[in-house]
Amino acid sequence: MLSVLLVDDERSMRDFLKILLKKEGFDVRTAGDGTQALEMLAERGADLVLSDIRMPGMNGIELLEQVKGLYPGLPMVMVTAFSSPDDAVQAMHNGAFDYISKPFNVNELKSVIHAAINSGNGYTEEPSTPVTSFSGIIGQSREMQKIFDMIRRVSPTPANVLIYGESGTGKELIAKAIHANSRAAENNFVPINCSAIPEDLMESELFGHVKGSFTGAISDKAGLFQEADHGTAFLDEIGELTPMIQTKLLRVLQEREIKPVGGTKATKLNIRIVAATNKILEDEIREGRFREDLFYRLAVVPLRIPPLRERKGDVPLLVNYFLEKYSRQLNKDIQEISSYAMQVLMNYDFPGNVRELENIIERGVALENSNIILPESLSFHGRVTHNKVPVRKSKSGKLQFLTEVIHYRHAATSDTPEVATASSETSGIENPFTAPRFSLPGETASLLQIASSEQELYNIGIEQALAALEKRLIGHAIEKTNSKMKAAELLKMSFRSLRYKAKKYGIN
Repeated sequence: MLSVLLVDDERSMRDFLKILLKKEGFDVRTAGDGTQALEMLAERGADLVLSDIRMPGMNGIELLEQVKGLYPGLPMVMVTAFSSPDDAVQAMHNGAFDYISKPFNVNELKSVIHAAINSGNGYTEEPSTPVTSFSGIIGQSREMQKIFDMIRRVSPTPANVLIYGESGTGKELIAKAIHANSRAAENNFVPINCSAIPEDLMESELFGHVKGSFTGAISDKAGLFQEADHGTAFLDEIGELTPMIQTKLLRVLQEREIKPVGGTKATKLNIRIVAATNKILEDEIREGRFREDLFYRLAVVPLRIPPLRERKGDVPLLVNYFLEKYSRQLNKDIQEISSYAMQVLMNYDFPGNVRELENIIERGVALENSNIILPESLSFHGRVTHNKVPVRKSKSGKLQFLTEVIHYRHAATSDTPEVATASSETSGIENPFTAPRFSLPGETASLLQIASSEQELYNIGIEQALAALEKRLIGHAIEKTNSKMKAAELLKMSFRSLRYKAKKYGIN
């Protein structure tokens, strides 16, 4: 059984954490200060140390330094006050695996502890796969190994390749890798974005034109296909081509020659086509929007690039690559990312794929004031899997949460059967939003009459509105359970946090 040593000068916190971690299957021992913790480690060792930072005598930072000197491989997780980020940064610099802020979320604590215990395995889904960079493409997962193998096999041949993949998966990087490993690597690689060229200019841009062929054609002009002669033309977003251009492109692929707009003489071409799309072309064919004969000319070798959510083992490798890249570009001395921040990334769906991950890291490097990327510096536009790792909310996130809560409170008091069936998420626990209100005097009572419109929330002020809601919930939970310990369980918060907040709000 894995063992955890808890170090905290407050007995109630030690007791609470001991019960929590025993339920997780750990052998738990406790120490009231740093000196006692060192004695217990010398006597029996441990697999993990979870220590408060602010303690009388030997504080958590000093204990961390001692432990790292005596037991370099022993992971330590530090507990710090939410208002003391400097302590967290110092702990990370001194070798802590990660930190937890008070008041902490129980699921967050569990996630970090399990990550620290398993820190020898890292975050990759396939630890046996070697770290690999192939032709500028970063990837170590089994999925990317298959892609690399396919590139090696198809590159030396003249076969056309059709790359499938969502936006941001790196389709152009794959196309460049195919060109770089081909026999035409010394010749031109010409990227052509089919969705970016206006329809009336497409034919001229691709095949060129002769002087006087249309208004504005003041001289002969070579097309992009001629620039790619003896090399590779990369047709990105091939599904956006109009039917007319599809027909002309098919002729180019069949005859291996082009005729410029307004010209009478055809020019022979020796060109390889690598096309890419985020559409399902088979569906486009069934709907009559894409030529089937053109599809078979392009998809001699089909190649699907998996989205980042299907190869999460590549995320840590990509994070470190982008971290180094943007630290250098932005003149920042940021060398690592906290394990909790990494877990948040590992549980994100990345609808924008690798491009979005790069954007997140670049923004995090730009915003981070310390030299470790912390969760607070990460921001997302998509969906985070909250049931795996909780994500700390920004103020705008709090506003959205409060709006939903207030909307739910109003809905739960209605008589509609649909709402009544969902009035509480926890079986056997009364919904605090529909329960009798806890009586609070003065200004706070007026704040409880919060409307569901966002404008009124802005007028009240988010912090004040949240404090009023928090005060009412805590008061009702204590009144209902007649026990602060049970009230803390009902509200899914630590006993220490509830006791502190009850004192702060004057709730007895």
